[in-house]
Amino acid sequence: MKDFSPKRRIAMNAPDAAPLVKELVLVGGGHTHALVLRKWGMRPVPGARLTLINPGPVAPYSGMLPGFIAGHYSRDALEIDLVRLARFAGARLILDHATAVDPAAGLVHLAGRGSVAYDLLSVDIGVTSDMAQLPGFADHAVAAKPLAGLADRWDSFCQQAGPAKVAIIGGGVAGAEIAMAVAHRLATLGRPAHISVIDRGKVLSGATPSARRKLLAAMDALGISRVQGAAPVAVLPDAVELEGGRMVPADLTIGAAGAVPQAWLADSGLPCVDGYLAVDAQLRSLGDPRIYAAGDCAHLTHAPRPKAGVFAVRAAPVLAWNLRADLVGLQRRSFHPQRDFLKLVSLGGKVALAEKLGVAVTGAGLWGWKDRIDRDFMDQFGHLPVMSTPPAPKGAARGVAAELAGPAPCGGCGAKLGQGALSDALARLPDSQRDDVMTGPGDDAAVIRVGGALQVLTTDHLRAFALDPALVARVTATHALGDIWAMGATPQTVMANVVLPRMAARLQSGWLTEIMDAAAEVFGTQGAQIVGGHSSMGAELTVGFSITGLLDGQALTIAGAQPGDALILTRGIGTGVILAAEMRGQADGRDVANAWAQMQTPQGDAAQVLRSKARAMTDVTGFGLAGHVSAICRASGVGAQLHLADIPVLPGAASLAARGIRSTLFAQNQASLANNITIISKPSADLVFDPQTAGGLLAAVPADDADRLVAALQELGHPAAVIGKVLAGPPRITLV
Repeated sequence: MKDFSPKRRIAMNAPDAAPLVKELVLVGGGHTHALVLRKWGMRPVPGARLTLINPGPVAPYSGMLPGFIAGHYSRDALEIDLVRLARFAGARLILDHATAVDPAAGLVHLAGRGSVAYDLLSVDIGVTSDMAQLPGFADHAVAAKPLAGLADRWDSFCQQAGPAKVAIIGGGVAGAEIAMAVAHRLATLGRPAHISVIDRGKVLSGATPSARRKLLAAMDALGISRVQGAAPVAVLPDAVELEGGRMVPADLTIGAAGAVPQAWLADSGLPCVDGYLAVDAQLRSLGDPRIYAAGDCAHLTHAPRPKAGVFAVRAAPVLAWNLRADLVGLQRRSFHPQRDFLKLVSLGGKVALAEKLGVAVTGAGLWGWKDRIDRDFMDQFGHLPVMSTPPAPKGAARGVAAELAGPAPCGGCGAKLGQGALSDALARLPDSQRDDVMTGPGDDAAVIRVGGALQVLTTDHLRAFALDPALVARVTATHALGDIWAMGATPQTVMANVVLPRMAARLQSGWLTEIMDAAAEVFGTQGAQIVGGHSSMGAELTVGFSITGLLDGQALTIAGAQPGDALILTRGIGTGVILAAEMRGQADGRDVANAWAQMQTPQGDAAQVLRSKARAMTDVTGFGLAGHVSAICRASGVGAQLHLADIPVLPGAASLAARGIRSTLFAQNQASLANNITIISKPSADLVFDPQTAGGLLAAVPADDADRLVAALQELGHPAAVIGKVLAGPPRITLV
């Protein structure tokens, strides 16, 4: 992972205090957009919300892919962390595939959710070498582009042993470069290899004569076979079938031929050339001045050029300027790409070929040159500029500057008030005067008798932990449902409470629709119905829900645990430290995406599994695992032992804890249990005090039933585990 130590800490741009009036949407995390995001982070446009839509949390840099395949670079080295970059830019990040653009309505349609509105749109989604029309390709091969799939497949392939047979379909420079990288890596692994490059014409026919001679010589030196003049007709599990019936053996088949644009671009109705979005000198669509495109997915009508990363990189300053110009009313600029450019091709080992104007040379020094160019490009995103902390307002009270200098308050349950403050306030409330209110403050939800039925009532809200309202809504819905599930109830009705940041009236409907659609999807899958709510404007986004549930029998509470019971936790801890690190730009984007995915996953099915056997149950939220175990212990008059090694932990959380990263609620959680816990002196042990957002269900069950229940939970996809046991004695926790 890149160095995100405190010395390199960056100040993140929060949503601007100016009212939001414009929506700028970037589709795709290609090289051009990555550079645009970096520029935006250093100089955002007040009043404009920036959105990045990309399928994954990282974007591979194509220039370093051959070096990764050859073993010269780690996976981290060639990936741009879009989660971190988006946070730096103050942009919301939507992890999803764009499937269509509706220019008339100003909408981008997504595969996994509804649509996203835009005032300005830019597209930088690259191309694909997926050969969907080739029988067997989808099942038995991997495309070189997009790069993430090949990187995953290659990692797995390199972990195997024994002889290897690899076929590369496509004999252009890209296919040859991949083949040489494959040959070098397999040789260093000591695996005998047979590598074939397949082309329906001649291999490297598009290269200049000088470059072709040198590239073919390099391929021959590595023992790479050339299969020419025969087109593939099918990909089989262990071979590529060619016209005429010839079989080329292959344990791994890589498609590198004829990269093509993604089909939905042409389906948008915008002018295209061979499926590529046609743009003018200002990088604007010929059919809609609100839409821009750059990188390999665009066709420069004023200056057609081959698809190459150099043009994507050099277009970035022009695109960034023009988007800003449209937002603030400045004059746009034109992009004038160079006619020729230096081409650097890796030759497997740390040797490269350089070609320009028809002259080609090779050497180790050229590889070093290419390496420096690539590393300098990536370093722009690994070491983002340090942004100054806003000064305290003139005449501010003493202490304001110190507060501003510290880390920003966490979102999610990390923004919750401490247990001490909450307990003190609740203790002052008068006793219930109603016979139909069955519980007092302190349990997960209130239990109310309505006629002959028992109903539970709970409320929860979260300060936004991310800049995507729909993500915040889904997580908040899952989080709020935890109280209903923990009481053994079935969700029934929902009231929403939404605070939007200040924005133009025309944007309010879109924001609120995104929030309510996302929430309705979560609640609908759990059988609950949204029946109303309240909305207002405020300083920042906050989403909350009040939920009723129906009980079939008595409520499960935090009382009832018995000595000898096993303690089951249904999901990993660590959301607090991951969200805190993400806000500071110190978390790995893949770990953040994994945490987001867990927090959005409902646990109604897990609650059903546990309901019949649980003696006490709660959901693990703001007070952390230790705080909620302690609550069960106090209510049940028992103690508990937790096994640190058995507690499931989200990927990345332990390493962040070891680096000293903590949520803002951590210290209060730890202090509240100082006299009631015996703990191991390890950073990972601190995670038991980490506030959880949409955390797991924690249940005390008879020990004889524990393994069966865990197996059932795991079968449903929940990473559940037995994490400890209930002990006789005072309400004290021992961590071992």
